[in-house]
Amino acid sequence: MWVALVGSASWLGPATAFELTGAWTTDAEKCNEVFVQNKDTKRLDFAEFAGVYGGGFIAEPGRLRGKFVNCRIKTSRETGQDLNLVAACATDIMLSDVQFVLKIVNDDSIIRVFPGIEGIELGYHRCRL
Repeated sequence: MWVALVGSASWLGPATAFELTGAWTTDAEKCNEVFVQNKDTKRLDFAEFAGVYGGGFIAEPGRLRGKFVNCRIKTSRETGQDLNLVAACATDIMLSDVQFVLKIVNDDSIIRVFPGIEGIELGYHRCRL
């Protein structure tokens, strides 16, 4: 199951102050090992061994992409420093709705928290590629 995802402010509505579009990884020093950019299309994608370097996700308008999963944002709500998303996610073998609860630390850092599982958090940093 996918570890974490976030969405894009362009589909969250005009009241959203935080821009989430872009490439996010668990280790800011490993951006170039996790993500690659197609020279022809300029589209961001995952490096072949992205998971070895911590992995991450790509947030685009209305959707989220991981190395092995694609999600469509169904609902979102930003309240203060919290962003709550519900996404319809698909892998090669299953479809499921996934809830993401994100704490906004600053413009380039977020933390995914897991409601009901105290003490489990996963930090992500925005890559400037």
